[in-house]
Amino acid sequence: MRGGPVTAGSTDSPKAEFVVVANRLPVDLEKLPDGSERWKRSPGGLVTALEPMLRSREGAWVGWPGLADADVQPLVEDGLQLHPVRLSAQEVEEYYEGFSNGTLWPLYHDVVAPPAFHRHWWQAYVRVNQRFAEATAEVAAEGATIWIQDYQLQLLPAALRALRPDLRIGFFLHIPFPPTELFMQLPWRREIVQGLLGADLVGFHTPGGVRNFRWLATRLAGAGAGSNRNEITVDGRPVRIGAFPISIDSAALDQLSRSDAVRKRAAEVRADLGNPDKIVLGVDRLDYTKGIDVRLLAFHELLEEGRVSADDTVMVQLATPSRERVEHYQKMRNDIEQSVGRINGEFARVGHPAVHYLHQSLPRDELAAFFLAADVMLVTPLRDGMNLVAKEYVACRHDLGGALVLSEFAGAAGELTQAFLVNPHDTDGVKNTLYEALTISPEEGRKRMRALRRQVMTNDVDRWARSFLGALGMPEPVGADRD
Repeated sequence: MRGGPVTAGSTDSPKAEFVVVANRLPVDLEKLPDGSERWKRSPGGLVTALEPMLRSREGAWVGWPGLADADVQPLVEDGLQLHPVRLSAQEVEEYYEGFSNGTLWPLYHDVVAPPAFHRHWWQAYVRVNQRFAEATAEVAAEGATIWIQDYQLQLLPAALRALRPDLRIGFFLHIPFPPTELFMQLPWRREIVQGLLGADLVGFHTPGGVRNFRWLATRLAGAGAGSNRNEITVDGRPVRIGAFPISIDSAALDQLSRSDAVRKRAAEVRADLGNPDKIVLGVDRLDYTKGIDVRLLAFHELLEEGRVSADDTVMVQLATPSRERVEHYQKMRNDIEQSVGRINGEFARVGHPAVHYLHQSLPRDELAAFFLAADVMLVTPLRDGMNLVAKEYVACRHDLGGALVLSEFAGAAGELTQAFLVNPHDTDGVKNTLYEALTISPEEGRKRMRALRRQVMTNDVDRWARSFLGALGMPEPVGADRD
């Protein structure tokens, strides 16, 4: 979000015609070592996409401020109404870390890790979703448009409709929607489907998610056929369903990557790495779905086979810290760090590691410099709703350099067809494709990158948001820029 003061707002703020509801606010409340608190802006594509729409419609954002047991009054951040929802420490543990990330996250990501089905987690999920419904109902004007975001709030559409049937409600799922056989494992499968069917429009990244949900809605909730294949009926009410692949603010990233500072920093990155012939890059949140171990194994085997040499090819893995209180994530971090240590133990020279591993978050301009410096971008999730890192890499390659190796099981694979597509479960396939990307001719590389950039630069995050809200039937504000 743009710079500007974060100030306390009036609790009697005017009702909003457009409300975004997400698990988190676009600002986080931080507790400092001295016991004081401060607001910190949250970077992210969703905020970037929705900020101009919220401004033009005098909108509001409802979400948790990111700190347990925080009693925070509504506030105004740079002209936007923010309405915090309080979560207790126990609710953070049970609703967020528990049901959202211990049950739904692994289940929706093809059970890469086994989901846990605890009744007390589910009860917390129901309770928190109801609290979000009450907070949203309080904020929304008569006939307002509500856009609910992601898997933490799947009961919210129906709960909100029960309180405010006058509202126009949209829901978008930012992670994959699982195959029906996996979803049916969920003890509360019917309640989740019925919760989503409270919306007027339910959006997914891919047509596969739409198909899976349509089948479940028919099977579990008695939904009937609508007037077309993108519609079903529930109690005589039409519910639209559709695929809306999310994107990034590609023009802003393109512009950032062209700046003198980023281009200079990209050259410094290469120099810091010893000016190798080739740099392989991975950038991920530290999560078991991202396939970081897959790419490390592929790179290790290429070094063992002598097809690449640590003298002229290095790998950089940036892993953003994630859910560090969860035991499974702690073990995964240890396993990855052991793999990095094993590769460097065998192939590094003094002062010249084969793999550079950074377990930290980097600012946006620094990331852009790494994207611009990397010859091959490795994006190998076992399952991913979209994966915006792949699109960010492409947006930064105004020079038409670089190659993208992309998992078939990322939603982005359906759009970025000129990437080197791989099955992350096939180690030989990943290894051979990585070698192909490292040895591609400059002419073929530019041809592929040009096609990738055409897709990413045309289909940006603003188009995604407008497409969804248009399908929801939300009118453009008077005087809106439609270019």
